[in-house]
Amino acid sequence: MPLGLRVKKKNKSKEVSSKLVESDEIGNRASGSAGKVSSSANGAAGLPPPPVSLRPKLVFHTQLAHGSPTGRIEGFTNVKELYSKIADAFLITPEEILFCTLNTHKIDMDKLLGGQIGLEDFIFAHVKGTKKEMEVLKSEDALGLTITDNGAGIAFIKRIKEDSIIDKVKVINVGDHIEAINGKNIVGSRHYEVAKMLKELEKGQTFTLKLIEPLKAFEMIEPRARGGKTEGKISTGRETLRLRSKGPATVEEMPSVFEEKAIKKVDDLLESYMGIRDIELAATMVEAGRNKNNPDEFAVALDEALGDFAFPDEFVFDVWGAIGDAKQGRL
Repeated sequence: MPLGLRVKKKNKSKEVSSKLVESDEIGNRASGSAGKVSSSANGAAGLPPPPVSLRPKLVFHTQLAHGSPTGRIEGFTNVKELYSKIADAFLITPEEILFCTLNTHKIDMDKLLGGQIGLEDFIFAHVKGTKKEMEVLKSEDALGLTITDNGAGIAFIKRIKEDSIIDKVKVINVGDHIEAINGKNIVGSRHYEVAKMLKELEKGQTFTLKLIEPLKAFEMIEPRARGGKTEGKISTGRETLRLRSKGPATVEEMPSVFEEKAIKKVDDLLESYMGIRDIELAATMVEAGRNKNNPDEFAVALDEALGDFAFPDEFVFDVWGAIGDAKQGRL
């Protein structure tokens, strides 16, 4: 059962009034408001946790990154539901949201929301802005792009390599949503599919990109600081809400030092081999290799968990080596 699921029978004006709880603009520090979490009701030691319906609701605060009042959202179990909750709070459609950052309104790819949200994180939603179209000559094999997606059908540019083909096209920026390639609409495609399309474009040919950049405002204002006080205490400061594509969201401990190092290394390998970065995908791969004794066992586990990716053998071996190096403290 989804966290905090409940039916509301209110008219639209009352609904907005109940969800938009503040009017401070981005950059103003709201004492004790960012990341507020409802109080906990932990059971006695040794007893099983209470059923979902009796657990405290996790409430997160959100704003539109270009400026808006502050909304309160709860009751989501995956990224699509999260976007729907944010859209509902601000009377927009979920499809307008390109991606979310945590604790900053800026287009900071190091602060992207993935499959985990810290219990004290403040969510900023970046929505569609200006559309643009340009022709690009693929004069080299590599374009210099790293692609990621928001988990809800929107692929966008996460990184542009310095002095690359794309870096020289100054109207293309980090954060731009790739809407179409050579006239083919790719909305709904995963990031690795988009990266494959770009990689397979013929060298020496010109291709067309249709992009949508995030709506921007208040670029000179400092981002909101992380944290804020909580009502009650339900986390150790090392816990996150993990969103899953299947099943309910769960509150989990943050990754260990070994896991953090292994995930970062595997994420680097993903960029090197596939032109994508995906922390959640890297975490799934590390989890698949945690208790495996050799590369063959790992390859089988990886194929069961992520067979759709069809990873090359060389990549699988390098990932296995990275997990082993992290276990042995060599990273």
